[in-house]
Amino acid sequence: MDITQEKIDNLNSVVKIILKPEDYQARVEKAIKDHAKKAKLPGFRAGMVPATHIKKMYGKSILVDEINNMLSDTLNKYIAENKIEVLGQPLPKPELEKEFKWDYNDEFEFNYELGLAPKFSLEFSSKDELPYYTVKIDPDTLASRISNLRKSYGKMTNPDLSAGDDVLYSELKQLSPNGSVFEEGISNTASIRLDLVKDENIKKSLIGLKKDAVVEFDIRKAFKDDAVLVAKLLNISEEDAGELRSKFQLTVKNINRLEESDLNQEFFDKIFGKDLVTTEVEFRAKITEELEAMMVQNADQKLQADLHKFVMNKLAFQLPDQFLKRWLKATNENVTEEEIEKDYDAFAGNLKWTLIENRIIQDNNIQIKNEEIFQTAKKRLDAQFRMYSQQALTEEQLAQYTIQFLQNKENANRIIEEVKAQNVFDYLKTIVTLDNQDIEYSKFLELK
Repeated sequence: MDITQEKIDNLNSVVKIILKPEDYQARVEKAIKDHAKKAKLPGFRAGMVPATHIKKMYGKSILVDEINNMLSDTLNKYIAENKIEVLGQPLPKPELEKEFKWDYNDEFEFNYELGLAPKFSLEFSSKDELPYYTVKIDPDTLASRISNLRKSYGKMTNPDLSAGDDVLYSELKQLSPNGSVFEEGISNTASIRLDLVKDENIKKSLIGLKKDAVVEFDIRKAFKDDAVLVAKLLNISEEDAGELRSKFQLTVKNINRLEESDLNQEFFDKIFGKDLVTTEVEFRAKITEELEAMMVQNADQKLQADLHKFVMNKLAFQLPDQFLKRWLKATNENVTEEEIEKDYDAFAGNLKWTLIENRIIQDNNIQIKNEEIFQTAKKRLDAQFRMYSQQALTEEQLAQYTIQFLQNKENANRIIEEVKAQNVFDYLKTIVTLDNQDIEYSKFLELK
């Protein structure tokens, strides 16, 4: 057996494998005998079928299978022993495939393309500087949060005239092109939140209305062609909503307004517990503290995005793009070349980051511990359960759910990737210099 590698360039090579009869004949004969021992054919007792009979009937297919197995074993062993870092999987070169007799005496030659992982070095230091933001809550953000809390614990009223944050319980009837009600058209009753109306002129036309008021309503324009919302309001399909061109008659059946709760001790107790906050000043300070604590996660996400961009720009290496596109096509038969071209940049970006991430982990001996994986999965499940139930699970229940969750290979891999990403992020934070900056939340939202 001969196996050689020809380097095309730093990112591509071709491996040639030559199999001679003496390399495979013994293996094929053994496979034929093993097949004979297991074969059940008419006219023969089980396990007593002659090997010559099996060779005559199935010999060529057994030969093909064994050659393919040998090629796979040989190629994988060669790659491992020579520590070749490949991307994707080796691809046979079809233009070099030869016609073989498959008569047990052929000399086989196969050529495989390899896409090679690029060489790069990690050169990060304290000279690399990135901003890290401490987000401060500005007055408008604080006022908005307090208003939402007051509404959450407020009461519903029915004012005489509609205002900008009201909900109009309305009857909607489809209009004909001449402006009359289309008798067999779409009709439905729905609650229309005025704060969701995107068109300012239409929103103004719905403010100051009384109960039983009737107005013409362009529902598609009002919600900027949001087919999902329009479909929900009219109780029709999203497809029909997307094709809808008619205007509607809107009749106000009721005006609902959520009045804000008073800033009193009863309200403070509902939010924080009995007598833990007793004045409006303490209340505002507590809300500000909670909001700024929540902003730490936002600041970390911003830093993580900035680090990702910084690292990708600093380590701007190339990939064997043409090989990878061929590999994507070979392993995804239903994907067109146009789709591969369209999505390739995103795929290449993710692959580059994976290579960088793995190198950081390898070079710095970063351990992905089982306890980290378990605790991360547990935290994610806890947050998920809390979305649907106010009553938290016990530690024992949560641990049991976590074990079951991680038994699913896909779930486990997803959590492992999350832990890897977090460990790499934590490592990079200790290497680069973080320029701590205070910033108001409104300004923070403007950052890209």
